[in-house]
Amino acid sequence: MRLLFVTGSLVHGGAERHSITLMNRLAEQGHECHAVYVKDDRSQLDRIRLQGQGTVRCLQASRYLDVAALHVFKEHLVKLQPSVVVAANAYALMYATLALRWARLVSGLRAPLLVTWHSTRMLNVKESLQMLVYRLFFRLAECTVFVSERQRRYWRRRLLGSRRNEVIHNGVDTEQFSEQWNAMARSRTRAAIGCREGDFVVGLSAVLRPEKNPLQLVDAIVRLRARGVPARALFIGDGEMRAALEARARDRGVGAEVVVTGLQEDVRPWLAACDALALCSFTEAFSLAAIEAMALGKPVVHAEVGGAAEMIVPGWNGFLFPVGDTEALVGRLALLAEPGAAARMGRRAREVVEGLFSERRMVERYARTLAEICKQPKQQEINQCLPTKI
Repeated sequence: MRLLFVTGSLVHGGAERHSITLMNRLAEQGHECHAVYVKDDRSQLDRIRLQGQGTVRCLQASRYLDVAALHVFKEHLVKLQPSVVVAANAYALMYATLALRWARLVSGLRAPLLVTWHSTRMLNVKESLQMLVYRLFFRLAECTVFVSERQRRYWRRRLLGSRRNEVIHNGVDTEQFSEQWNAMARSRTRAAIGCREGDFVVGLSAVLRPEKNPLQLVDAIVRLRARGVPARALFIGDGEMRAALEARARDRGVGAEVVVTGLQEDVRPWLAACDALALCSFTEAFSLAAIEAMALGKPVVHAEVGGAAEMIVPGWNGFLFPVGDTEALVGRLALLAEPGAAARMGRRAREVVEGLFSERRMVERYARTLAEICKQPKQQEINQCLPTKI
């Protein structure tokens, strides 16, 4: 197949990482993969490793809906003649839909469109208003891929989706994210951030945006230490909330116990330093950060949002807690601070990822779905040419 992947940008984010992983792996399997990104943020450009004739192009859009960028996209589609177009989230979907319709008018191109949808709910009035428009584009796509069953149910109740709707969980490379990193990097990384013997290190791996709710982990560290647990927080990432969480840590007297690494191309050494991972988000679809930590043998304490309950069995391989409930978060983390608890649950967490959420399994599902929708329009054209009676 000749596959064209479309993202809003190449900013550090889960949807963009997901698209890059898919295009790289499918290119390794022999498919001809190409990438287009709408706005010129190329933070993850060096992660794209397409092979053969694969190309990467930025549309250089200077505004929300840039007609000049759409024209460039249309011309690119006409020249490329993709078998399938894969758009990540609603903004890329809008550009892909409009450019495909334009290309059909001028050249007759009929490439099916698949959208991967990584959001669970709209966070503000602006996003809610935009979704009124985006719904139309979802309906025009051949297939919507949701990343968790709970996310699919949420959006289908709100009448968002396509003619075909699939659930394909995110996946992690279980060879790259293996428990050997614990032995290789744990001691070295913990020493680098000033950990003492016996410290209980809780990680949070994310771009530090408001919806990730990083301040809650700072408050949890304060309460854990008041209980006598030698807890420390390791924030693996960066973002607009960094200054606020560092200020909160200083104000609450735990400035020395809170470390922010900044953006990291490779999160594995930092995750290896952790005893557990916490996700305090107000919204998630199916957290890649969570399954990466689980693959490294780290139990996750996850707010009850999105597909959290599809990866975590409470008390067996991690814990869930009600969104925003800091006391519940503290209680779950305190259980993991008990001797041997984090290691036992971490081993089970790794087993779950190996069995259900491997990158190989995810890519196989996408390859099969893309092949099916690639054939579908051709079969429809054949059916239209067949006589109704013999």
